[in-house]
Amino acid sequence: MKQLPTDIRTDWSREEVRALLDLAFPELIYRAQTVHRAHFDPNEVQISTLLSIKTGGCPEDCGYCPQSARYDTGLAASKLMQVDAVLAEARAAQAAGATRFCMGAAWRNPKDHDLAMVAAMVRGVKDLGLESCATLGMLTAHQASRLKEAGLDYYNHNLDTSAEFYGEIITTRTYQDRLDTLAHVRDAGMKVCCGGIIGMGEDEDDQAGLIATLASLPAHPESVPINLLVKVAGTKLDNAAATDPIRFVRLIAASRITMPASHVRLSAGREQMSDEMQALCFLAGANSIFYGSRLLTTGNPQESADRRLFERLGLRAEAARQ
Repeated sequence: MKQLPTDIRTDWSREEVRALLDLAFPELIYRAQTVHRAHFDPNEVQISTLLSIKTGGCPEDCGYCPQSARYDTGLAASKLMQVDAVLAEARAAQAAGATRFCMGAAWRNPKDHDLAMVAAMVRGVKDLGLESCATLGMLTAHQASRLKEAGLDYYNHNLDTSAEFYGEIITTRTYQDRLDTLAHVRDAGMKVCCGGIIGMGEDEDDQAGLIATLASLPAHPESVPINLLVKVAGTKLDNAAATDPIRFVRLIAASRITMPASHVRLSAGREQMSDEMQALCFLAGANSIFYGSRLLTTGNPQESADRRLFERLGLRAEAARQ
């Protein structure tokens, strides 16, 4: 690494992030590329695949989520998938080039009896040679330890937005609840996957606040998913205003600069992005994507479209870690 670990800060202020976001676009991209190249091969992108292992029926009221039981989105709730079915999906993802397999369940928090099946899924994914990730809602310290014992590599729990705007989107759990889960995950020895959603009606100060909060956690999340809101009919945010593509690219660049050694992932919303917008995001320091035609319950570009885009840009998939 060209950049020393001591250069990685965990004390970013909202004002500093706003100053980054206000830079002239060429200067911002230059700084982001400089940081990116100090920590990563700029031509490699890490590939993850996300599977909904338990869909719908969630009691939370997250305003963006079609899986909430509070909204009529036409999505039928399902039970937790069987282990063999999940591992079949994991093998298909691996054959398509994924190096990390992520499993999501629409729970407020998992019941202890559900964790036994999830642990079996994790062990099976690990036996395939894939990195494992799960997003199951809030965790207690004990539950985090159980998942770590099963071999889970990453746990995803997004902050979604700034602390100030959070109550406009979710009322059924607090911002501190999310921070507590992140602390349990980190204390258990797992890696953290944590990011947010852009385009929910937040202002630029909220966007800067989200990035500043992520970059000021005791340790940066190893993966930082930056989602572009997917507007789903029936949810609270189905009529949210569109996000300026250049603003979104700026947020990717600020995430890269403030969290230099993290994988910054283009997550939900890529189906709405042009190839040119995605290319700018990669230039700004994004180096991870979800691969596959579905993200939990919303659409994602087809694998063939991603392969064509990678070929056009001269990008390659990051090799699996040993």
